[in-house]
Amino acid sequence: MNERVVVDPITRIEGHLRIEAEMDGQNIARAYSSGTMVRGIEIILRGRDPRDAWAYAQRICGVCTLVHGMASVRAVEDALKIPLPPNAQLIRNLMIGAQYIHDHVMHFYHLHALDWVDVVSALSADPAATSQLAQSISSWPKSSPGYFADVQKRIKNFVESGQLGIFANGYWGHPAYKLPPEANLMAVAHYLEALAWQREAAKLHAIFGGKNPHPNFVVGGVASPIDLNSDSAINSKKLAEVQDLIKSMQQFVDQVYVPDTLAIAGFYKDWAERGEGLGNFLCYGDMPEQGVLDESSFLFPRGAILNRDLSTIHDVDLHDDGQIQEFVSHSWYEYDDGPQAGLHPYKGETKLEYDGRGGVKPPYKHLDVGDGYSWLKSPRWNSESVEVGPLARMLLLYADSSAPAHAQAKELVDSSLSTLGLPIEALFSTLGRTAARTLESKIVADAMQTWYGNLIANIKAGDTKTFNETLWDPATWPAQARGAGYMEAPRGALGHWIVIENGKIANYQAVVPSTWNAGPRDPQGVPGAYEAALQDNTQLHDPKQPIEILRTIHSFDPCIACAVHVADPETGETIEIKVT
Repeated sequence: MNERVVVDPITRIEGHLRIEAEMDGQNIARAYSSGTMVRGIEIILRGRDPRDAWAYAQRICGVCTLVHGMASVRAVEDALKIPLPPNAQLIRNLMIGAQYIHDHVMHFYHLHALDWVDVVSALSADPAATSQLAQSISSWPKSSPGYFADVQKRIKNFVESGQLGIFANGYWGHPAYKLPPEANLMAVAHYLEALAWQREAAKLHAIFGGKNPHPNFVVGGVASPIDLNSDSAINSKKLAEVQDLIKSMQQFVDQVYVPDTLAIAGFYKDWAERGEGLGNFLCYGDMPEQGVLDESSFLFPRGAILNRDLSTIHDVDLHDDGQIQEFVSHSWYEYDDGPQAGLHPYKGETKLEYDGRGGVKPPYKHLDVGDGYSWLKSPRWNSESVEVGPLARMLLLYADSSAPAHAQAKELVDSSLSTLGLPIEALFSTLGRTAARTLESKIVADAMQTWYGNLIANIKAGDTKTFNETLWDPATWPAQARGAGYMEAPRGALGHWIVIENGKIANYQAVVPSTWNAGPRDPQGVPGAYEAALQDNTQLHDPKQPIEILRTIHSFDPCIACAVHVADPETGETIEIKVT
């Protein structure tokens, strides 16, 4: 048996994820992605009032905050054919947009940047040279030599205190780090600034949804009435605050996030040839301008791209039981029809009982990759393993000339690749995935200003409606109904499928972005997106410090809490890396 590198759990993500890499010399020959404990929210929802489902479903994750609630109310609205007032759709878009910007900035600086930035190296930087670098790439005001000297002093005091927190297990000094000390100091300074900035960005959810995380929703609209003369509703003061928050998001994205991404990417161009894997991409589409989920007005278009072919966009139908299916042949679940079956979510089963096939109860030395090895299922679109997320969205925007944001997306992608001196093929990589997240943040931040302007125009025209009570009474519902609630969460295509019978939930299934990307092999042995990406031109300089694995896995922004969560009460270990 070839040597295996085990990283368990992958850190700097929500939830726990185990990665096993089977080595061929320094190259990863095969990789295996495992979520190691069950979620089970779908089971809890059975028999409940579908109008209440969002409150439970939203607790699937505390990082994604609103996305599961949004998908849940949309599922019920689709099942019962409830249209939305235009204002409700615009407010939902603003809330989703704020989630994108908050999530992407936090991911880049606090979860992913440390894969590229050597914090300890920043201690040897020249603050004056750092200031010169920062001012050469951006007009961000916090760029003086004195400012960076103060940041460097804070880092030094932090290191000398011995209380390093998340910095404690970094691979500082690893030869894979390529940034000069000044670039490292600039990035760490922006890391610290983002910690303070994100508190402000989260306020938009509190304004429209009452709180963050887990803002309030309602089937048929939003839980935020508009009355400019009421202190308890969305009034002029709150709307002005929303405008200030949007401007703050735009400024941070334009002057910090985008310039930092391009500056750091310039030192890691070799990663434009690593970490793609599948070459297949899926996007459900989201953020419509209209009061219904009208695809023609989606900011992000719906479709699938196969084999890197940007000239052909395949149609996607979430209701077609032949298009979207979940498999469990390599999962710790059971289907009534056997492990080779594929089920559409309308017919999906979440059965925790299994027949003792083994390998499901840690501790184990290695995953039994010939059998079940994950609490994640294996979703497939038209039998294809696909990647979802920012790269899929940007590719669809780039390829679809009819999309409202196509021209902006194409200009951003082309200009960024030109700045870096990279070809279009560079998008299909770990580096491309990270850059796509940054560039879509720019697109979303600008779109938020448009949505806000449309909301204000509606209010000035006398339209303040934010809720549609149509079909709110269960007595008006059909005896049976089913619906698909979908959205493009920051991490990718998210779908909630609901079956309603006699006013209650008969079946409920959520297929989340990290299930699409992190799921195990299917019955044909085809790997999921994480597994395929790690097998794509990935070499480990030092198996005991596998920073290369972290770079590619973190480029997907994993959020395994949507599917799993685990702790080890016996060992208390927070991370373990094994080479056997």
